[in-house]
Amino acid sequence: MAQATTKDLTTLPVGRLGLIPLESCKDLGQHVNEWLIQWRHERKHPEMDSFAFEGYQRDSYTINIQTPRFGSGEGKCVISESVRGDDIYLLVDVCNYSMTYSIGKYTNLMSPDDHFQDLKRAIGAIGGKARRVNVIMPYLYEGRQSKRIGRESLDCATALHELISMGVENIITFDAHDPRIQNATPLHGFETVQPSYQFIKALLNHEEGLHIDNEHFMIISPDEGSMSRAIYLANILGVDMGMYYKRLDYSKVVNGRHPIAAYEFLGPKLAGKDVILVDDMISSGGTVLQIASLLKERGAGRIYICSTFGLFTDGLKKFDEAHEQGVFDKVLTTNLVYQSPELLERPYYINCDMSKYIALIIDTLNHDMSVSHLLNPVDRIKRCVNTYMEQYR
Repeated sequence: MAQATTKDLTTLPVGRLGLIPLESCKDLGQHVNEWLIQWRHERKHPEMDSFAFEGYQRDSYTINIQTPRFGSGEGKCVISESVRGDDIYLLVDVCNYSMTYSIGKYTNLMSPDDHFQDLKRAIGAIGGKARRVNVIMPYLYEGRQSKRIGRESLDCATALHELISMGVENIITFDAHDPRIQNATPLHGFETVQPSYQFIKALLNHEEGLHIDNEHFMIISPDEGSMSRAIYLANILGVDMGMYYKRLDYSKVVNGRHPIAAYEFLGPKLAGKDVILVDDMISSGGTVLQIASLLKERGAGRIYICSTFGLFTDGLKKFDEAHEQGVFDKVLTTNLVYQSPELLERPYYINCDMSKYIALIIDTLNHDMSVSHLLNPVDRIKRCVNTYMEQYR
């Protein structure tokens, strides 16, 4: 059993646990539910039969909901059971582009806006009857529009304020594009969680012969925005880091942006070293593949692309071609967003399952206990690496 679940219970549950995975997050929610069922049936406590633990051990913590739509495309949410007094955790994947709905004879793909509206409908259906409402939104809705430059909207902050005004007490997200967005909700819970441990664990479980030391390994940030992620991993692993920054051509504007004039590398020599190229998301994948190609030109060994969210908006063809050309070795992303069947079948793809981690966070928060030991997994990463390295000594 996981370390966090073996701790003695020192607090009572905030309320009866209720898990509401929206349709966009159904598979992930099912795995989270299975972990919670297993742990709570194994857990013993002398007060387990008291009123404070009513409904603590159940066959399922999932509360079923429906989000039907009218012929006009308008929607609603219906909850199938009472949630009065429950500690509710809603899960939503705003990037699930595989879902559709009909408007007359037309079929629409659900956009992030549609998923966010369904989340608000679910909160509205709860109607303020729950003891506490928590939202787990792995990909933060409008997280890429987290700061204002000139005359433009500030969508992420606006969305967070909408959730808070509807009674949401805690918002849990993963690898926020800009963690400073939490300043938009200073009086409410907001946590941005890093999947660093899951990346290292999955990589070491699938690859052999890696030497995690300063002579053979390195962490690379593809741009200045991911420097904090690279620095964090490099410090834990005790290896060097490097980064690329984009030198823009400010004399031109193409499609509303200044084109990239060149990629400049900052860091020590990396010839012969295996590298982790870490970023928060793969959108089209053009930038990360360009950086991987430049790393190969500098003599890098094996290249592992680690990204929390694998969106692959332009498909997988360019990744297939790059892998055949030896540009990179493996791509690691999490199951926090929708994964197409084609992606899961790729030989170069490694899936990092986050369901156990989310279940740990939910279980801990339900007991109103600190999650700081879950948010900073330094000891777990070091143990994982030490166990791996002992195999090759």
